[in-house]
Amino acid sequence: MPLELVRNDITHMQVDAVVNAANEQLKMGGGVCGAIFRAAGADQLQAACDEIGHCPTGGAVRTPAFDLRADHIIHTVGPIWKGGGHGEEKLLRSCYRNSLTLAISHGCESIAFPVISSGIYGYPKEQALQIAIGEIHAFLMQHDLMAYIVVFDKAAFDASGKLYKSIREFIDEHYVEQQQQRFSRYRRELLEDIEEEPVYEQSSMRQVEQQRLEDVLNQIEETFSQRLFRFIDEKGMTDVETYKKANIDRRLFSKIRNSPDYTPLKKTVVAFAVALELDLEETKELLAVAGYTLSRSNKFDVIIEYFITQGNYRIHEINEALFAFDQTLLGA
Repeated sequence: MPLELVRNDITHMQVDAVVNAANEQLKMGGGVCGAIFRAAGADQLQAACDEIGHCPTGGAVRTPAFDLRADHIIHTVGPIWKGGGHGEEKLLRSCYRNSLTLAISHGCESIAFPVISSGIYGYPKEQALQIAIGEIHAFLMQHDLMAYIVVFDKAAFDASGKLYKSIREFIDEHYVEQQQQRFSRYRRELLEDIEEEPVYEQSSMRQVEQQRLEDVLNQIEETFSQRLFRFIDEKGMTDVETYKKANIDRRLFSKIRNSPDYTPLKKTVVAFAVALELDLEETKELLAVAGYTLSRSNKFDVIIEYFITQGNYRIHEINEALFAFDQTLLGA
């Protein structure tokens, strides 16, 4: 997917460019900066930084990545949090824009960011993450690039605030944790009943199975691809608008467009439903033609239902919530 929130050590990311949360003097520091210096080779990276000499707050500069699994390190200097009244947000947004622009200018196709300024610089973590998501998403609407926001300690960004409290309450109210156990018991009882029934001749069984298959095939009116593109037309959206809003890679969208019988993963189908702002019934309809459904015994499904019923179709906010609850993210 074009923007993904991941839990990892940023020095382990295999991307074209890794972003370093630097200081203005481009000296080896602590936190993310220190980890990147050590992993890249502190002496050689420091020598490259010394040749540049300085980077202003909000700016970005580039060095080789040396021993990292990347080609470039983009050093950007985030603002120190002083209460929010000293232009911190503007400077932080500039960090992301300038880093992304620099990455594109060097031919990068993938980039990994830490949550800039959220460590020793003291920027409130939730605000810092929202700014990161917003700026990267806005940039990706105009450019093709795979971007990662790397969170080393997910607990620092775990579910909190009014939104997540509301989601927790919705899950508590609607999530049926014992559903799978009930289904298993029902399945065992059904099998026991079947065992007691007379056994059909083998040829008769094949005839029954063939008839069931024909019945199912006769009920299929549209493929997933056909229904998706009919929804796109009905909503008055373009292909580009759709896959960008759905956080879908252009190449996957092209595959769906050119392969009418192709069916993507469930998370991708839901991403399209969110991008098209489908209501709950329309979402279930799109899922159904792809062979999926929404279930109250699946936390992912319950969270998706929550956002759709709330009319909240901001896909990266949904992904942030899914990440907080350890669920698969939307997109591909």
